[in-house]
Amino acid sequence: MPVQKLTDAGVLTLHCPEGRSHSEVFDTLMRGLYVDVMANGRLAYRVRYRLHGKQRVFTLGDARLLTVEEARAAARTTLRRVLIGDDPRSEVLPEQGPTLAAFFLEQYLPYVKSYKRSWSTDETMLRQHLIPAFGERAMGSVIPPDVARLVETMRGRGYAAGTCNRALVLLRYGYTLALRWNIEGVEQNPAKELKGLKEDNRIERFLTPDQTQHLLVAVRKSQNPLLASIVAFLIYTGARKREVLDARWSDIDVSRKLWRIPKTKSGKVRHVPLSMGALQLLAALRAEHPPLDGLVFANPCTGRPFVSIFHSWDTARQRAGLPELRLHDLRHSFASFLVNAGRSLYEVQELLGHADIRTTSRYAHLSRERLFEAVEAVPLIKG
Repeated sequence: MPVQKLTDAGVLTLHCPEGRSHSEVFDTLMRGLYVDVMANGRLAYRVRYRLHGKQRVFTLGDARLLTVEEARAAARTTLRRVLIGDDPRSEVLPEQGPTLAAFFLEQYLPYVKSYKRSWSTDETMLRQHLIPAFGERAMGSVIPPDVARLVETMRGRGYAAGTCNRALVLLRYGYTLALRWNIEGVEQNPAKELKGLKEDNRIERFLTPDQTQHLLVAVRKSQNPLLASIVAFLIYTGARKREVLDARWSDIDVSRKLWRIPKTKSGKVRHVPLSMGALQLLAALRAEHPPLDGLVFANPCTGRPFVSIFHSWDTARQRAGLPELRLHDLRHSFASFLVNAGRSLYEVQELLGHADIRTTSRYAHLSRERLFEAVEAVPLIKG
């Protein structure tokens, strides 16, 4: 049982030992407080206590959102409740309604699964942000300042404005349904009046060939044995992160040099041509890592698709000197390589799977040198 003085910086460097589903690192300054480090990359603060002779655990929240001092304060409050015989895990008062976790997991998710293709995105947002922040709270006890603090905390932790806004939208819609369904204890929507953060969707980063090489060197040094292959495959194909992480060998047709993506953002099946580099990568990957459950990039700790690769990716991009680079920027870089090589926007549109050419037109400005070469085709006017 590892024990150490927890610090904000130290907590973010913790990782789950290979072959284990999770590990626990206890704090030296607060009895019972520990970080639960899971194989999927999630970090959660929990406090262990005994009540009526039985050992129990109470989850305090996401360790990427709470500071160590906040976790210690929450643990101290929890243990004080235990001292007077109150179980922190006990049911909330009926007049406050169900816990937020109970409502969203037992009522909201089954409902949206019936019609929403992207319900898994909601599930991820709940698991990573909303439930760690409010999961144990009664729905009726959450007020607008609580939601505002969550958004501020996420922003302070480096999450993009779009991610913060999606958390806000999900919470707002969940409470709208709770009010519509007359859920007991829910009398207001704490997210209704809060405005979303301003998003600048025009920010796009494109790797230069030199930056690409620096990045590939950095990812090869990662403790995640599959990160280098995942990043290289993203660059080779221009696919979305989730498409790559969920890729299956049964959808790879080596003879036809095609990768079939059954679930795309548009809801349509897409076929991605595979370059020689992508095919060589897949051949090496299959030789080095025996397929698990048919997955191309299975998490070796779980045998399932990676839920998140943020920690290993963040470490690698910092090492490469590219701290602002997002995984999605590899898709932009794929497009920029094509445009600068003289490929048409219609070809880029097809390869990226854009339904509208206007989405692809953002890359029209990339190759200035080619435009200068093009105007030289106009003959000199003798006058």
